[in-house]
Amino acid sequence: MTAPVFVVEHFDAGGGGRYVLDGPEGRHAVSVKRLRAGEDVVLTDGSGRWADCVVLDTEGKDRLILQLDSVHEEPAEQPRVTVVQALPKGDRGELAVETMTEVGVDAIVPWAAARCITQWKGERGAKALGKWRATAREAGKQSRRVRFPEVAEAATTKQVAVLLAGAEFAAVLHESGDAPLATAELPSTGDIVLVVGPEGGVAPEELALFEEAGAKAYRLGRSVLRTSTAGTAAAAVLLARTGRWS
Repeated sequence: MTAPVFVVEHFDAGGGGRYVLDGPEGRHAVSVKRLRAGEDVVLTDGSGRWADCVVLDTEGKDRLILQLDSVHEEPAEQPRVTVVQALPKGDRGELAVETMTEVGVDAIVPWAAARCITQWKGERGAKALGKWRATAREAGKQSRRVRFPEVAEAATTKQVAVLLAGAEFAAVLHESGDAPLATAELPSTGDIVLVVGPEGGVAPEELALFEEAGAKAYRLGRSVLRTSTAGTAAAAVLLARTGRWS
């Protein structure tokens, strides 16, 4: 088992590299994980900076004393994979974020598609976005990532079109796609942007706007996936074919 990951805001160690992990992360390490002296731990800021540490001791129920010797920087992966995820119903949005984080997606853009039943407005929208970001953070830790995916503000269809126009490779999962995503020619660098529609599908006017922006419709396979799982399956195909899983 790889070392557990904990999120920190800084890597300032005291004399001799002694670092104290406290607060909620410290409590989780001591009281839930029950880490003990000699065990390995990884600290990260979630943005690529990380440090291998060794547990020296514990203090009370929420302070883990670590030996931190050096801090490293993990470069951003190439090509960068962004999934535009239409808003699903209920908690299926968090499921989509969780599994896309686990497979290695770099950014997730919530999309208020025309056929979305769920709408993010006002306080409800802010709360939902907070849940998506918290899910990405926890899934990043669970999957031992040190660079967590960015979860953007909810985008309109026009904003998604702008994002697609700037991508090296832009795709929309849609039943009208003649070509399978598994055979698409992919770039080795730059941005890959993939659009996943809602349960009701991408509306014709949305698809037309995305195609005008340079995106192409692709099919994933013969079966029809739910919006909360399609992005994860498609991202796995892309990550494997770009060599990021090699």
